[in-house]
Amino acid sequence: MNPISVRLFLEVAEAGSLSKVAARRQTAQSHISRQVTDFEAECGGKLFRRTGRGVELTELGTRAAARLRAWLQETEALTHELRSESGRLSGPVRLGIIPSAAHPLITRLFERLLAEHPGIRLDIIESQGTELDAMLDSGQVDLAVLFRYQRPSGREEKLLCVANTYLVSAPGDALTREPTLNFSRLAGLKLVLPRRPSHWRNALDDTARGLGFKLEPVAEADSLTVQKELVAHSRGLYSVLGPYSFAAELRDGRLQASKLVRPDLCRHVTLAFPKQGKLSPAARVTASAMQEIVAAWGQQLTEPQAGASPAPSSRGG
Repeated sequence: MNPISVRLFLEVAEAGSLSKVAARRQTAQSHISRQVTDFEAECGGKLFRRTGRGVELTELGTRAAARLRAWLQETEALTHELRSESGRLSGPVRLGIIPSAAHPLITRLFERLLAEHPGIRLDIIESQGTELDAMLDSGQVDLAVLFRYQRPSGREEKLLCVANTYLVSAPGDALTREPTLNFSRLAGLKLVLPRRPSHWRNALDDTARGLGFKLEPVAEADSLTVQKELVAHSRGLYSVLGPYSFAAELRDGRLQASKLVRPDLCRHVTLAFPKQGKLSPAARVTASAMQEIVAAWGQQLTEPQAGASPAPSSRGG
């Protein structure tokens, strides 16, 4: 039984879609389909049935997924233990991250591991929180950087930092020139917001509804880059973002931002661990390195600039 094939089978089972897995792995759907068919032949029967919305496990597939998930965890744990006993940390660490954590945190993490533990190989998956939670639960990732609306209290998650919420615009906008804005000031504004389904979009909609109005986006986009570019090139258009997603544009004077208050929508950036199974030595070292990097930056996800505050100011530039 090949762990690579087992991992792919479990990933498709969790996603319920060949196309989603193909997009995540940046390959053709036909390639994923062929690998799944080969694995089904190896197992001696159909593991998936095709539906109008994707794929779902057959009875055989359901039994196989439960047993193979445990087998894969045991196999990987044994491999990591043997490598650790050899005196050299090595092996893959599957790390799930939210888009706004991709840089510079992951860049600095990679540089540090390359210098101190060159045998560790990062396998990085960028996705939204809901999907990363599911991948963490199913064992498809070893660690995940996530947004939470409540401060973590258990051993399964460690707080990295806290992110406030900002109304973002093109430079020179009179509204975002103010240091803070009440959330109610969003009523009637032209907004570009994330598409549903999204925990963040739900939180924004619920907050507005609680204040007696409804957010009316003129555009919706999953991509942070698309949201920022639309705002930067469109006077009178706004987006609602966390500070780490636009720090570089703010520093370069391409965007301007004002902190939203009353209520202050705080999100807690956490490092989450699997609920089942133990971390490999390589994953433990990776988790410690991430926490140390963020601590050295003053509990921020961005590197402090010389002579500048790590948090966004109210003006671009």
